[in-house]
Amino acid sequence: MKKICLLAFTVLLASCGATKTALTAEKTPVLATLDLKNVIDDKVAVTVDAGAFTTDEVSFFIPKTVPGTYSTDNYGQYIEGFKAFDYDGKEMAFSKTDDNTWKISDGKNLDKVTYYVNDTYDTEGEVKDKVFSPSGTNIIANKTFMLNLHGFVGYFGGLKEVPYEITISRPETLKATTSLEPAVVDAPVANVDVFSANRYFEVIDNPILYAKPNTETFEINGITVTLSVYSPTGIYSALSLKNRMEKMMAAQKTFLGDIDGTKIYNILLYLSTMEPDDASGFGALEHHTSTVVVLPEAMPKERLEQAMVDVVSHEFFHIVTPLTVHSIEVQYFDFNDPKMSKHLWMYEGTTEYFANLFQVQQGLIDEAEFYQRLMDKVNNAKSYDDEMSFTEMSENILVEPYKKNYANVYEKGTLINMALDIRLRELSNGEKGVLWLMKELSAKYGNDVPFEDDKLFDEIVEMTYPEIRNFFDTYVIGTTPINYNEFLLKVGLKTDVVEQASGYFLDGDNPYIDVDPSDEDVVFVREGIELNSFLKGLGAQGGDVIKSINDTPITLESIRPIIGQSFGWTAETDIKMMVTRGEEDVVLEGKVGTPTLNVETITPVENASTEVVELRESWLKGE
Repeated sequence: MKKICLLAFTVLLASCGATKTALTAEKTPVLATLDLKNVIDDKVAVTVDAGAFTTDEVSFFIPKTVPGTYSTDNYGQYIEGFKAFDYDGKEMAFSKTDDNTWKISDGKNLDKVTYYVNDTYDTEGEVKDKVFSPSGTNIIANKTFMLNLHGFVGYFGGLKEVPYEITISRPETLKATTSLEPAVVDAPVANVDVFSANRYFEVIDNPILYAKPNTETFEINGITVTLSVYSPTGIYSALSLKNRMEKMMAAQKTFLGDIDGTKIYNILLYLSTMEPDDASGFGALEHHTSTVVVLPEAMPKERLEQAMVDVVSHEFFHIVTPLTVHSIEVQYFDFNDPKMSKHLWMYEGTTEYFANLFQVQQGLIDEAEFYQRLMDKVNNAKSYDDEMSFTEMSENILVEPYKKNYANVYEKGTLINMALDIRLRELSNGEKGVLWLMKELSAKYGNDVPFEDDKLFDEIVEMTYPEIRNFFDTYVIGTTPINYNEFLLKVGLKTDVVEQASGYFLDGDNPYIDVDPSDEDVVFVREGIELNSFLKGLGAQGGDVIKSINDTPITLESIRPIIGQSFGWTAETDIKMMVTRGEEDVVLEGKVGTPTLNVETITPVENASTEVVELRESWLKGE
C-alpha cells in the first residue's frame, strides 16, 4: 500500500482507506516502517509490506550474515512478536523454521508482517557469540538509535532486488545521519523520515544513526564527508574531531588519486559508556558510502583520534575493495545461505595494507613507524596457522578451523600485499605496485560489475607478469609460509632485534601486568609476551601473581599509585616484590635499574645499492 498515510506509522493501515494494488510483489516497492517514537520495553515496532503475492507460500527472512562481518550472527534471534496479516487485518498462521526464517502458508492473502526488534548492544555482556558492535543495533528511547538496518528490516523470498521505501517516525529532537536517499513524498509529515533504496542490499548497506545533532561536514576533493557523533556525556563533539579526520581523509584521497568510488561519505561514531548494557566490540564496519565506528567514550582525545585514523582509514579504503572490486558472491550476497569469496587476501588484506601504506606515503607517519607496524603484523601473524591456504580459509571462513583464523586477514593479509607490492615494483622497475593494480581493476570493473571468483588471479597475471602466477600459487592459494626477509631485502631492509626504552610496568599502552576480570584483587604478570629488563632482572615470570610490592598488598586499586610512582624511580631504587608462583611464594628483590625491552623490528641494510634504495623509495612513496 504505497500511500502517504503510511507516514503516520501505524499498524492500523486500514484507516487510510487504501487497498493493495493489483501489481505483483515483483513490481511493487516493499514498504517498511519503523516507530522510534513509541519504544516499548526497549523494542522498536516494524512493519514490512510488499505487493500482492502470487504463490501459496511466502518466506520472510532476517539476515543470518551480512557482508563485511564474515560471521554468523543470526539477527532473527532479536525479533519478537512476529505476526502476519491478511487484507482484512486478520492474523494469519505461520511457522518459524529457524532463527531467521518465517513461512506463511496462505501467501496469496498475505498483506504484511509486523514484529518488534530488540537491540544487540543490551546483550553483549550476556552472550558468548555476541554481534560485533559496529554491525549491531542500539535502542535508547529519545536519546539515540543505531540502525544497522539488517537488524530491523527483513525481506521476502524472491524480493531482494525490488525497491524499498523506508518510513521512520522519530522523536523531534533526534536527527538522522545516513547515506540513504530521501524519498520524494507528496505531503511530508513532521518528524517522519522517508528513505528509498533500489534493492535490499542498499537497505543494509546504509546504516542510520539517530541522535541529537552533533555533526560536521567537509569537502575532500569532490567527496562530501559528514562526521556524526553520539557522545553519551557530551564530552566529544564532531567539531573537536573534525580536523584530524579531514587531514587524514584528504591524505587518503590524494593517495587514491583517480579512484573515485563515491561522492558522499558518512562517518557514524558511537561512543560507548562501556556499561554492561552498552557496546563492547570496538572497531568499525564498512559500507559503500559510510562506516559505523564504535569506540569507548572514556578514551583520551589523542588515543581516540588515533583510533579513528586507524579504523576509519581502513573502512574508507573499502570503497576500493570489496565495494568497487568484488566477486559475484559479494555482488549478489545471500544473507541467509552465504557463499563466501576466496579473496579475503584482497578485501581485508589490501585494505589494511593501504591503511598503513598511505600514512607513510603522505607523511602522516615516518618510515620507522611504518616498519614497526609491519613487524607487529609479522609477530601477530605467528598466532595463526601460517600453512593454511588463504583462499581456502576465505571460502570457508564461517566454519572451523578457518573461522578462528579470520583475524589473520588483517595480519598476514597485510603482509601478502606488502610482498606482492614489492614483487610488482621489482618486476616493473618501480613503476607498478598494488595501488596501480587496484586502479586497473577498479577501471575494469566497478560497483555493479563483479568478477568471477575463480578467474581473478588469471586476470591479475594477464595485467601484470607471469611471475605473479607463481606468487599467488605459492603464498595465497598454496600453503608455503612467506619468507618476509626475502622480500624486504629486495628493498634494502632486514629484520633485527633492537633495545629500546620501556616503562617499568607499561610499554606505552601495553602493560606487562594484568588483572583477573573476576577478581580485582588478583594482579599478575602477563604470559606469552616479551618482558622488559626490569621484570627479567628481578626474576619475574609470566603467570606470577603479585602479592605485594615493598610490603604494600597489591590489588587493582593499590597498583595504580605504584605505577604512577614508578615514573619517578631512578636506577638505584630498591624494590621487593612478593609473588605467588604455582603453590609457592617467591620473594624477588633488587634494584629497579633502567628498564629496556628487546624489540624485533625492520631496519635498513647498510650500504644498500642505489638501485635497491630507489626501489624502496618507489615502494614507500610511489603511486
